[in-house]
Amino acid sequence: MAVTQRLERFLPAPVVGYDEGAGRWFWDDDRPDSIGRMHGFNGNFGVLVRAYTYLRSIGGEGLTRVAERAVLNANYLRRRIEPAFPTAYPGWCMHEFVATARRYRPQGVRAMDIAKRLIDLGFHPPTVYFPLVVEEAMMAEPTETESRESLDALASALLQIAGEAGTDPELLHEAPVTTPVGRLDEARAARRLHLRWQPGAPWLDD
Repeated sequence: MAVTQRLERFLPAPVVGYDEGAGRWFWDDDRPDSIGRMHGFNGNFGVLVRAYTYLRSIGGEGLTRVAERAVLNANYLRRRIEPAFPTAYPGWCMHEFVATARRYRPQGVRAMDIAKRLIDLGFHPPTVYFPLVVEEAMMAEPTETESRESLDALASALLQIAGEAGTDPELLHEAPVTTPVGRLDEARAARRLHLRWQPGAPWLDD
């Protein structure tokens, strides 16, 4: 975490200090003006370093180019799948868009079914059911690194699934079938919450 010297005394505690006399590093908790603990090890430091490194490596002009590419990719994918999955908010989008699968509910197909079927077709599914105000929401953010070929492949998979929703909805209900583990019973997982692995635990066998 980087701040100006004027703000340094307010940093979340503990921070790393150095004891000159002992010649060692230590966690400094004695910070009366600190805003307090925010997260173990002052947050996700590795994520911040990667983001900073990425920005420094591409520079200002590079950042403009990747932003333009991200917006272009999102709008390209949006238009490709719009006949089957219309966007919740019509018009041009920025780097992401929210489509809806609500038209497939009469067939008993939900956004989650579509996401699971995408796994069988070799794709990481988009975020589903967010934002909560959009019925059967699917939020996609293809990023600037995707090629046109990869976007076309994802669009083709989504259009295929849209066809399957009408002809074979049970196929979507059973997905994924190509993974070592199929669908988890999320309600059961919440009711029988286990927060750490234990060798030989009885719930591993049932």
